[in-house]
Amino acid sequence: MSVEILDGATIRNFIDDEAAFTDLVKDRFAYLDSNHDGLLSYSEMAKELKSLRVLETHFGIDDAGLCPEELVQLYRGLFTKFDRDGNGSVDLEEFKAEMKEVMIAVANGIGFLPVQMVVEEGSFLKKAVDRELAGAA
Repeated sequence: MSVEILDGATIRNFIDDEAAFTDLVKDRFAYLDSNHDGLLSYSEMAKELKSLRVLETHFGIDDAGLCPEELVQLYRGLFTKFDRDGNGSVDLEEFKAEMKEVMIAVANGIGFLPVQMVVEEGSFLKKAVDRELAGAA
């Protein structure tokens, strides 16, 4: 993890760089696709979804306090956002489209003023910052 300074434009510019954004999406998809069938199942994405700690990160609620059924319902709902055609799996294009929407939402949330954030190495946000820094050099 590292502390970085970024704003909404940092993220939007990364998304607009089709080659860079697509490469990262493909890498992340391949990492999650543990059986290498070109599709992400709920079980393949569940670990990733849980690692995002959505409730704690965005709502300040420790998910350990929720019953297992509530957590499954939450993560199934998130998976459904990715599974746009409702066939029970997520293909690369669905994954890319949803990641783009997620990143745009993050950019809109940050806005135009720079903020200091802790970001994970290899994350979409870290890649956006790295891309911006490389362009400034």
